[in-house]
Amino acid sequence: MDGNDYTPETARQLSREVRKRARSGELADITLSLAPGIVQCNVAILPKDWSADFLKFCWANPKPCPLLAVSDTGDPMLPGLGEDIDIRTDLPMYRVFLDGVMEKDILDIRDLWQDDFVTFAIGCSFSFDEALRDANIPPRHLQLGVSTAMYRTNIEATPAGPFKGTYVVSMRPYKPADAIRAVQVTSRFPNVHGAPLYFGDPTGIGIQDITKPDFGDAYPVYEGEVPVFWACGVTPQVVIEQSKPPICITHKPSHMLLTDLLNAELAML
Repeated sequence: MDGNDYTPETARQLSREVRKRARSGELADITLSLAPGIVQCNVAILPKDWSADFLKFCWANPKPCPLLAVSDTGDPMLPGLGEDIDIRTDLPMYRVFLDGVMEKDILDIRDLWQDDFVTFAIGCSFSFDEALRDANIPPRHLQLGVSTAMYRTNIEATPAGPFKGTYVVSMRPYKPADAIRAVQVTSRFPNVHGAPLYFGDPTGIGIQDITKPDFGDAYPVYEGEVPVFWACGVTPQVVIEQSKPPICITHKPSHMLLTDLLNAELAML
């Protein structure tokens, strides 16, 4: 069953049920196909003293960091994204960075919550993956039911304050004609990374071994296909490693925040 089989309210209700499962600790898996039709978000949570520069970083780098929402200081709720979203509990898995070092992945962050935290919700390519499937060019990870392959690159982000670093990209292999179609489809979704940044020889963007992604799962690129690379919302996690805020909490890659927004609402006609 795909997103077209649900009414908007049915899709939203399914998303709320997924959030409830995450909140209760029952869900610790990737969210790729858990709520068809629903917008999913990358997440970055930072102390207020770091939030203004991070906001500028997102504005300066809209391809990897397309902002969908920013919370009020200290408020764990995100009413603009959906009903009763509590950012402390509603992701399946969180990743905790201390002074730029990834410390652990955990199920909820209630014990770590601070009154000065600001939450940033960033668009996710899972939204346009459904559009690619509906265009009869489904991404390989969607076909296999695995996490997207993601890679560190040598593409420099525009710095803002202490935030600087290089892009992370996600990869989908396509035959050349299908790659052109994928460009057309994803160009309609600028709020969730939009069109690809690059295709072809991975070494051109600093990826030495396409079979060994830095995040997510590996999958094959078959003869006659080219790897196509999109900007990825895991980019902030790499930037955090360099900027070294005292604490930053993100989603574990592919363990996203499900909203009440519909993918169709993000598409440009």
